[in-house]
Amino acid sequence: MTAGLHLLVPIKPLHLAKSRLLGAVGRERGRSRAHASLVTAVTLDTVSAARRTPQVHRVVAVTSDPELTSTLRAAGVAVLPDSPAAGLNAALRHADGVLRRSSPEVRTGALQADLPALRPDELGAAVEAAGTRRAFCPDRQGTGTTLLLAGHNGPLDPRFGPGSATTHGDSGAVLLDGPWESLRCDVDTGVDLKAAIELGLGSHTRAHLARQHATDYAG
Repeated sequence: MTAGLHLLVPIKPLHLAKSRLLGAVGRERGRSRAHASLVTAVTLDTVSAARRTPQVHRVVAVTSDPELTSTLRAAGVAVLPDSPAAGLNAALRHADGVLRRSSPEVRTGALQADLPALRPDELGAAVEAAGTRRAFCPDRQGTGTTLLLAGHNGPLDPRFGPGSATTHGDSGAVLLDGPWESLRCDVDTGVDLKAAIELGLGSHTRAHLARQHATDYAG
């Protein structure tokens, strides 16, 4: 029972997101702008892949960053504000509640926004494997969580943070352990970005890196 799945994609403000990727965006001059552009590109590729997944009915971004909000809405993506501005889990609980109050039949999930190599078929396979159960997919290191799915008619109950794979498992969520490399490949560091490049990046991140390379070369 997956036809009603709504995926929440939370994104920090651009100046706070993915700080460990700063070293992967070229020279010091203009680095802040290049970093924001990379985070935006990665987010757009993640959201685009999720929207192309047949098992996903709707993708809703969760952010209060004005630039990201404008960019995502221009791409046709619904956006809910990061409320109550008390961290990732609080934002997801609030967004989950908003969707469930407006449409009680909606099943929600949370997808990390840093999956630039995400393939719709792999995301869809994970959703199908979960069935109606509350379930999660760990990252490639096996410690974090890239996807959390609420059970049918149940709350999302997000528990993201250090060691969230263990925490979600301890909370009763079922481990999704399929061969879904692109779903596991979240990007926090330059090493992670290289792994995503090997898998095959989405068009936005690929174009960003090509532009950045040309800028660095010219400089």
